[in-house]
Amino acid sequence: MEKTDIKNREDVYLLVSSFYKKVRQDSVLGPFFNETIKDWDAHLERLTTFWESSLFLKTKYLGNPLEAHVRVDKAHNHSITELHFGLWLNLWFQTIDELFKGDYAENAKHRARKMGTFLYLKIFEARNR
Repeated sequence: MEKTDIKNREDVYLLVSSFYKKVRQDSVLGPFFNETIKDWDAHLERLTTFWESSLFLKTKYLGNPLEAHVRVDKAHNHSITELHFGLWLNLWFQTIDELFKGDYAENAKHRARKMGTFLYLKIFEARNR
């Protein structure tokens, strides 16, 4: 199968669902996600909308990822570290590279790197309030 770029919501859903399948099975990341997310179908739809909005600027994501991640960190005794974000980012890149190639695929990597850095810094700030 020839890899193509991310083109539409269906591609974004394939990326998000394939990625979270890996996350859920990961021995380090899995517990954070599996203990927190109760409705995976709804979560995958929400994250598909988030990434579709981020990549194509055509849908409106109505959520607060920062608040959600701060809450998860607090629920896990402030144990999220840069290791978790590094593992998350590596799995994201790996999933993109397995499925897609092109400008949108590269943009998805770039946006994930920026988002991970931002979220980690904001989680750390929230611990000191």
